[in-house]
Amino acid sequence: MESHNSNVSDLIRKCYGAYESKDRNAIEDLLSDDFVFTSPRDDHINRTKYFERCWPNSENIRAFRIEKIFAEGNEAFVLYESERYDGEKWRCTEFFRVERNKIKEVQVFFASIPIVC
Repeated sequence: MESHNSNVSDLIRKCYGAYESKDRNAIEDLLSDDFVFTSPRDDHINRTKYFERCWPNSENIRAFRIEKIFAEGNEAFVLYESERYDGEKWRCTEFFRVERNKIKEVQVFFASIPIVC
C-alpha cells in the first residue's frame, strides 16, 4: 500500500510542477481521457473544458507550496498555498482520485478565494 500512496503523491507533485513550469504536455500525460474537474466555479467539467477554462491560468501562477498530502489507496487530499506572479496568495485543499496511473478526478475546495482564477 505504501508504494501505491507514493505513486499517487508523485503524480500530484508532477501535476503542480507542470503548472509551475507551464508544461501542458506534461499535464496532458498525467490526466486520464475521462478526467473530471470540480471547483466552486466549475461543476464536473471534462478534460477538454478543463484545458479551455483552467489551464490558461497556469500563466499567472508562480508557485505551489504543498503543505500536506494525505494519500490512502488511489485517493489523496492536498493542502497547499499558491502564489501568482503579482504576489497574491491563496490556500486550497484538493481531492485527487487516480486510476491506472492517471489523475481521473480533482475536486477543489477554496480556503481563500483568489481574485482571478
